Amino acid sequence: MNVLFALLLAMPHAHAAPDTAVFAGGCFWGVEAVFEHVRGVLRVTSGYAGGSVKSPSYEEVSDGTTGHAESVQVIYDPSQVSYGTLMRIFFSVAHDPTQLNRQGPDVGTQYRSAIFYDSDAQRREAAAYVAQLSESKYFKRPIVTQIAALTTFYPAEDYHQDFAEKHPLHPYIVVNDRPKVVALKKQFPELYREVETTASR
Repeated sequence: MNVLFALLLAMPHAHAAPDTAVFAGGCFWGVEAVFEHVRGVLRVTSGYAGGSVKSPSYEEVSDGTTGHAESVQVIYDPSQVSYGTLMRIFFSVAHDPTQLNRQGPDVGTQYRSAIFYDSDAQRREAAAYVAQLSESKYFKRPIVTQIAALTTFYPAEDYHQDFAEKHPLHPYIVVNDRPKVVALKKQFPELYREVETTASR
């Protein structure tokens, strides 16, 4: 069994209230697209986390001076999918956790790999999972994912929301993000779900 699937096989919690996870892994378009296709995820919002400026704009974050990372807020149903499973998806198909302050063609601290926790339980679970992955030597290079407390998550501008679903033929989506969704369907068929596309050219 793939080590990413074998580690931290947390089971969903019956009768649990919706919970929130925040991940950063490069351009938020692709990370958002992946989690929107995960069964048990209720809502995904692209935005900014980890910085010091209040209510930053996309232009400010893109300058790399606010300290924020392009992130996604994932609201999920723990009775259908666990936090551990969301992390497995994050590390296996949503991004490359060994790329420091970049992801694919995008370079800068705003594209860093990060998990922003909002509880001590999430912090412990994230730290344990990263430690297990590091010890397993699954990745040939060191994992550089930051584990940091979530202070404030700022939703991005409306035109960024559901970007991959609204613009499936956008060159950036075709080259960089569609393969992530394909990988999700292949590696997690039991969790994959189709999402209605509202395409625009």
